[in-house]
Amino acid sequence: MSTHEESRTIRFGHSPDADDAFMFYGLANGKATIPGYRVEHVMQDIQSLNERAIAHGDLEVTAISAAIYPRVAGRYRIMSTGSSMGRGYGPVLVSKYFDQAAQLPGHRIAIPGEYTTSFLLLKLFLGSDTEIVDLVPMHFERIMEAVAEEEVEAGLLIHEGQLTHESLGLRRLADLGRWWAEETGLPIPLGLDVVRADLGEDLCRAVNRALRTSIEVAYAEEDAALDYALGFGRGVERETCRKFVKMYVNDDTLDMGDEGARALADLFGRAHRAGFLDAEPRLDIVRG
Repeated sequence: MSTHEESRTIRFGHSPDADDAFMFYGLANGKATIPGYRVEHVMQDIQSLNERAIAHGDLEVTAISAAIYPRVAGRYRIMSTGSSMGRGYGPVLVSKYFDQAAQLPGHRIAIPGEYTTSFLLLKLFLGSDTEIVDLVPMHFERIMEAVAEEEVEAGLLIHEGQLTHESLGLRRLADLGRWWAEETGLPIPLGLDVVRADLGEDLCRAVNRALRTSIEVAYAEEDAALDYALGFGRGVERETCRKFVKMYVNDDTLDMGDEGARALADLFGRAHRAGFLDAEPRLDIVRG
């Protein structure tokens, strides 16, 4: 590929998870475009995308966990489109034997990675108890099984496990999205799509518009978009997948608006005051 062709390619890094795949359906089938640019999809798990954004920042557009934005602010700008936000629901803390989160100090909790927003939320939820639990990072797909098989006493579930954990006899100790809503009255920002700042204002806005169109196409062709998302799935039943997608690809995903921006500012402010962030980042949001 020539240097000229490379300069006309925009790479979108996103996970193969159902909500991400659904969101990018319109871009994948060419019904959403960035005039003058070819879109290349780079699929990696969110942990890898987080690490890549922090270490290299080579992807022009990438999904990240909201929790790592302070580490990439300046290099990347937040897109007003593409965020994963829950309103009254979010990551869930489950156990096989315990009935309440107050029983967890001194025990093991499996977490889906130290870069995830769910882990930051768990620390905010546990407060001082964070220091007296044994946090065990593992791949998110393993957590539900690890709790069921007593490898750990509790686990923090993201993705479809939020909906299916009861099938393994697991009890919900806390829904961190509900806790957050009760604490703040705001949606909980879990994931973001960010665009590299050096692309310039006009192209950043064009990328944001293209992603919004991609989501609109996915909802207009919902069953086809769901088929596309299921093609990357983990054997999740179709209607469970549909329910999960609609939880996290919603009106806030089309545009986070002022309320979404306040939710991000609140998350980072609380993390800073709790000592989990050295400083609160300036929110640089691409709109339009």
